[in-house]
Amino acid sequence: MTEFRRVQIDGVARTVTVENGAFTWIDGSRHVVDNVVHLPPAVPTKVICVHLNYRSRLDELKRQQPPAPTYFWKSVSCLNGHRGTVVRPANCRFLNYEGEFVLVVGRTTRNITPEQAPDYIAGYTIANDFGLHDFRDTDENSMVRVKGSDTLGPVGPALVTDWDFRNKRLRTLIDGRVVQDANTNDLLWDPHYLLADLARTITFEPGDMILTGTPANSRPIEPGSTIVVEVEGLGTLENRIASAEIAVPSGFGAQPSTSDGVQSIALGSDFRKA
Repeated sequence: MTEFRRVQIDGVARTVTVENGAFTWIDGSRHVVDNVVHLPPAVPTKVICVHLNYRSRLDELKRQQPPAPTYFWKSVSCLNGHRGTVVRPANCRFLNYEGEFVLVVGRTTRNITPEQAPDYIAGYTIANDFGLHDFRDTDENSMVRVKGSDTLGPVGPALVTDWDFRNKRLRTLIDGRVVQDANTNDLLWDPHYLLADLARTITFEPGDMILTGTPANSRPIEPGSTIVVEVEGLGTLENRIASAEIAVPSGFGAQPSTSDGVQSIALGSDFRKA
């Protein structure tokens, strides 16, 4: 497996190959990868996410498996990097983490079969598909603000080639405490299927991303916390949560909500215990 990262040094962004935790920069200097600014490891034209793709999440929400995957878009402008800050608006309460792994497209893709999909995949990386569920009542069908608000799309730290997604452990930790612990064998639809399914009607370009879903126990996270998503063979994605100094403006547009519908998603099985 080869590990590629997009990093920024002195305002210059480049993709580098990491070996033994270090890489060579364009001027010949050697850098330790932990000491540089990370960007998302690819530059997508589109980011698509699958709604429910782990049996544990279906069971937690007491949902039936749909006959086929359903999807939503995550805005490119929400993308964030490894060690980037995720910002919760001051008047919002339900910012949920969702640890998952990501398929990154390697070449133009249209009308392929699941069996052909590996030839169109550049590699895989990690995401934390944050959701601002305070807007769930108004954005249930589109997820525009829930999933697409600024900073809510950390991806990284690396694009790893030749990674086998089967039987890999996925964990999410808040301040060192494990809050999600799953295995990719719990997936309903594997990434080869997802790419082929979507590419029946959508043309994918190099760098495009498909987020493959999260297991059970997505919950709200509080500002001041540090969250890490670990995926076996892909590394760790770390981010800090902060509260914005300003609130979502009132007086027009939808306002953050704390309805039962919002809380049932944000709190999962904990809502029914209340």
